[in-house]
Amino acid sequence: MHRFLLTPRWWGINVFVALGVPFCLFMGTWQLGRFEDRVDTHREATAERPADRAAAPLASLLPVDKKTSGQPASVSGEYAEQLLVPERTLDGKSGFYVLTLLKTDAGKALPVVRGWLPGTADPAAAPAAPGGRVDVTGALQPPENSRTKGVHSEGGLPAGQLGVIGAASLVNLVPYDLYDAWLTVQTPADGMLPVPPQAPNDTGLDLKAFQNLGYTGEWFVFAAFVLFMWFRLYRREIETLRDAEAGLLPAEETAAEAAPQRV
Repeated sequence: MHRFLLTPRWWGINVFVALGVPFCLFMGTWQLGRFEDRVDTHREATAERPADRAAAPLASLLPVDKKTSGQPASVSGEYAEQLLVPERTLDGKSGFYVLTLLKTDAGKALPVVRGWLPGTADPAAAPAAPGGRVDVTGALQPPENSRTKGVHSEGGLPAGQLGVIGAASLVNLVPYDLYDAWLTVQTPADGMLPVPPQAPNDTGLDLKAFQNLGYTGEWFVFAAFVLFMWFRLYRREIETLRDAEAGLLPAEETAAEAAPQRV
């Protein structure tokens, strides 16, 4: 009854199932792992930082990654050029960041967001940075890019304004070597509000994360479908053989069904 499983046609079907099901399960498990990694990364990125955590030297936290992003960092130097970062929202209100370049003792310049002010970006409203040598402590942030929420990446801003905070945006504006990172001061002065640190890109439960979860379900469904189709073909073959043995099939149909088994 089951000798048809040894025919060339069924050998091909069986090999396809034997390879296809494990492959689908592997791909589904891999996509599930990607989703779980994104969940863990999101949890780490959004976890509250201890308020009393001591600031580490800036150099020890570079380059910025998903673990060091948001960590308190300390650096010393002298403030230099000041720029405004327009169209930034805080607590549902539109305003601008006050960003000042800090010429560090290491010779490089570091963008420091000293605070946020409401309204349209106005140099007259932005308080001047302290003069002389200063010690700055703030939350370390990775450079922004066009995918960062809230940035003004289209260009066309007036002189003295910056749309995207990062070395790539500043390299043509200031004559210094730049750190590819920035600080946001959490205890600003002169009536400014602190800019809370943001989670780095690709750490949220965004569309990509749920795409991974959707692909997980698809691969497991494919595996089940392969098994279902194998069982359906097997059952149809068995029923055809039983009908033939019972004489329920016409002679020509019986011969056609039996022919592949004599190969």
